[in-house]
Amino acid sequence: MEKHQNAKDKSKNKAKVNKKNTNNVVKNRNKRNNGSKKIGKKILLTIILIIIILLAYFGIQVVRNGGGMTGIVTTVVGSNSEKVKNLEDLYVLCMGKSQNMTDTIMVVKYSPKTQSAAMLSVPRDSFVGTNKDKATAFDKINAKYQLNPQSTIDAVNKLTGLNLKYYITIDTKALRDLVDAIGGVYFDVPIDMDYDDSSQDLEIHLEKGYQLLNGMQAEGVVRFRHNNNGTSYSYEYGDNDLGRMKTQRAFIQAVISQTMKASNITKINEILKIANEEVETNMSWNDVKDYIAALMKFDTSNLKTDALPGTAQYCNNLSFFIVNATQSREKIQELFFDEQNNEDLDEDKNEISNEGAIEEKKTPKNSEIKLQVINGTGNTAKFNNAITQLKNQGYKITKKGTTNLTPKTLIINRNNVSSSVTSTIKALLCTGIEKMGEDNAEVDYTIIIGCDY
Repeated sequence: MEKHQNAKDKSKNKAKVNKKNTNNVVKNRNKRNNGSKKIGKKILLTIILIIIILLAYFGIQVVRNGGGMTGIVTTVVGSNSEKVKNLEDLYVLCMGKSQNMTDTIMVVKYSPKTQSAAMLSVPRDSFVGTNKDKATAFDKINAKYQLNPQSTIDAVNKLTGLNLKYYITIDTKALRDLVDAIGGVYFDVPIDMDYDDSSQDLEIHLEKGYQLLNGMQAEGVVRFRHNNNGTSYSYEYGDNDLGRMKTQRAFIQAVISQTMKASNITKINEILKIANEEVETNMSWNDVKDYIAALMKFDTSNLKTDALPGTAQYCNNLSFFIVNATQSREKIQELFFDEQNNEDLDEDKNEISNEGAIEEKKTPKNSEIKLQVINGTGNTAKFNNAITQLKNQGYKITKKGTTNLTPKTLIINRNNVSSSVTSTIKALLCTGIEKMGEDNAEVDYTIIIGCDY
């Protein structure tokens, strides 16, 4: 009996101990849970605080960068308003690519300081060979891209006398994706379009008139040349390739205008993703981002467009476009450089005379400008190319020379010539540091062609 009682007491004591241990475990668990909840709250509050700080910083940067859509885009791409203010004019070759051929070739100039731009179409059949009697399809400028983009740049520079260094190649898929991303583009289709080409997976069926185009329809519009029955744009509009280039320029103008609408502000990341994945360029992101920010203020009414002048001609039984060199120089001067002269007009005005009238310095013709050109590139071919460029625009080369390697091209104004002339030379060479130098009776400018040419 006593043994049985002792066993019961031991059992009770053990139960008490187990209960006590269980209570301790529960208490410890509750403490840990409470501790975890407190830590979780702290982490959550920290994250919220960081988000608030980042949003506040982002908001401050947006305001500093001009506010609104301009400020947001400038901040998102990592630029700032000060950089944008000091951007130089940008010259770039834009190409539309499809099946490793370039149906669209355009020289584009963008001036951030004046928010103006110019766009010059280069006909895709432009002859860039050396012998018309032995011409082949590879002597068409649109075939040069099959080698590499630089071959196209070289060919365009030879045709235009420019010194383009940068290119942007846009695949037709990028155009489709961009148009769809912004919800379509409203465009006035100039004629009824009815064309099919199974080899290019191309189907174009559109009626004339103002309408909302999706990505596939947009691609059709910019690639259309003629209908299945052979009809094309009117002669007045510019048939076949000339008409297509005119439509391309008008459509690009519409895309730019509608992409930069405030309603697309939430699609910035998607648009940048398309650009990153489907656009090729030799420009660095550090350069591109600042110009993207500057473009937010661009008004498409400040865009001038045209095409290289010339005539269609058969060479060795193949159809080519023969660019008129003289007319092209005039067109390039008008499109890219005359505006430069107008920009600098205020700087060329003399002080107000006693009568209160403002007298302006006379801007000399290119043929009246005497140049001393010095090779600081260490590369004879580059130097000769610069000489050819300047001569093609009518400048008179009276002296040549060589110097040590010079990092930057220098344009030294010797006789206080109109600043518009200096700016035009700089724009032609696509580089140059402007400086004033000592008077010189023999030359108006000394130009040292540097390694940056």
